[in-house]
Amino acid sequence: MVSLKDYRNDVKPDWCAGCGDFSVLAAINKAAVELEIKPENLVISAGIGCSGKISGYTRAFGVQGLHGRSLPVAQGIKLANQDLTVVAMGGDGDGYAIGIGHAIHAMRRNVNMTYVVMDNQLYALTKAQASPRSDNGFVTTTSLDGAKDEPLSPMNLALSSNISFLAQAFTGNMKQLVEILKEAIEHKGFSLVNVFSPCHTYNYQNTPKWFKENLINLDDLENYDCNDKFSAYKILDQYKNLVTGVIYRDENKIIFEDTLKGYNKSEPLSKADLTINEKLLDEFCDRFR
Repeated sequence: MVSLKDYRNDVKPDWCAGCGDFSVLAAINKAAVELEIKPENLVISAGIGCSGKISGYTRAFGVQGLHGRSLPVAQGIKLANQDLTVVAMGGDGDGYAIGIGHAIHAMRRNVNMTYVVMDNQLYALTKAQASPRSDNGFVTTTSLDGAKDEPLSPMNLALSSNISFLAQAFTGNMKQLVEILKEAIEHKGFSLVNVFSPCHTYNYQNTPKWFKENLINLDDLENYDCNDKFSAYKILDQYKNLVTGVIYRDENKIIFEDTLKGYNKSEPLSKADLTINEKLLDEFCDRFR
């Protein structure tokens, strides 16, 4: 049996009081426990920023790489060892700015892993600059007259990149957040879960109260079909992306691992004998001479 105690470590998070990232940390641990995933079988690849610190606050294996580079690391880990549950985590600045190129290609590639983005609509760790998710007119330390760009819609971008699982959650609804994370982890393919994680210190516009008043829960809508991409586009447009729940799911898209010739899931690279064979190396080098 796996318990929450197995995932707790002695490192105290240094997030601000009330930060939504506390809820994401609790939810990922709870989801792992309910799926009976042992800490040694879970790897968290994190980015840079407040949310990027999350890999150090749990007893799962963790790596914190360069800014915006959590996805290449996570995909490499998953391809090397299929036995691991791999989750990449970061914030909207990390994932939708410098990391957006990696995100798009990961979505279309469809490696069997999960990507969780803690979306607080700004750069919090560096004292509140506008991010790609900041609303037009949003006042920050670097946009005193208000942000001039339209906010990026990662949900629409994901759909157009042929993602196979897309969901959105809110840290103020823990029950739904845990269930969505469980579905994302169990999905065979690449999953993106965008989590509205309000920043209490710098974001006085997109507050928990504001989200509670403006978010639409797709679970409460009758006849919504998350298997229909057209319906997903339509619902996002209708509610201006302010929805929670599973937005789109494609169970038929082939995962990247199944497209690789000679890829052996039963004998992962992590268990292979990587001793250099001098003869084989010479033969390989001869091909390029």
